[in-house]
Amino acid sequence: MSGGSTRVILTALAANVGIAIAKFVAAGITGSSAMLTEGIHSLVDSTNHVLLLYGTKRATAPPDKMHPLGYGRELYFWSFVVAILVFALGSGVSVYEGLHHIRNPEPLSDPLVAYVVLAFAFILEGWSTMVAFRDFNAVRGKQNLWQAIRSSKDAPTIVILLENSGAMVGIVVATIGLAISHASKNPAWDGAASVLIGIILGLIAILLAVEAKGLLIGESADPALIGDLRRIAEQGASVEGVGDVITIHHAPDRIMACIDIDFVDAVSAADVERSVAAIEAAVARELPTICRVFIRPVESVAGHALS
Repeated sequence: MSGGSTRVILTALAANVGIAIAKFVAAGITGSSAMLTEGIHSLVDSTNHVLLLYGTKRATAPPDKMHPLGYGRELYFWSFVVAILVFALGSGVSVYEGLHHIRNPEPLSDPLVAYVVLAFAFILEGWSTMVAFRDFNAVRGKQNLWQAIRSSKDAPTIVILLENSGAMVGIVVATIGLAISHASKNPAWDGAASVLIGIILGLIAILLAVEAKGLLIGESADPALIGDLRRIAEQGASVEGVGDVITIHHAPDRIMACIDIDFVDAVSAADVERSVAAIEAAVARELPTICRVFIRPVESVAGHALS
């Protein structure tokens, strides 16, 4: 896996551990439900980052007899687990705590400590988000933000980018809820902020789950890379036509490809073998993210359209 993703995860982990401690201390001092929710959110995020680190390490394990294409999809599995945790622990606990605080409001103490902690948390979350966005922005090309998120195969960076964005929105919501509670002398607003934070986390968790599920099931490579594969195959000796070019990601930088090729009928089997070897060598040279390419000779490519 890329060193960039590991750096992004470690940055986010360091930020969230510090933030979680500060939020829990502030929640204990102020009695704020939204602050307690934010502390739980940061604690869940910290746990998620540890899981992503584990998944990143497991994904680098070399291929073996049981897993001939390697363990790259471990990264996508643990990203899916993170999405479930965000929904169950982050969103679920936030909504529960908020509703409990609305039904059983507790008087709030001086909010100054909470405001200081929230400002500190926003700065750290912003730093972590900038690190993730810099890595994400370097590979998204001309795509807009939404297109890049949907097409990205780097699950850890996407997870952290969305988690951190949700955390920053949550901090703003918690600050507004705390301010309205003190201005109106009605602590129920603080509980309402907690419920809203839970809803935001739930929406993010659903988006993360959808993205991780797609990668876990298997997504094709970028259309531009598929086009390069087709071009290389078409330039091969004795190639009459290229049919299906099927690709599937096993990790962000590990792709398997299968190409249907119609070779000239008049050439010998030895010529076909030499052509296949040359195409494989060209793919390895020009497209290093292709970890394995399978070439299937076919009688005709007419009607093939799975590229």
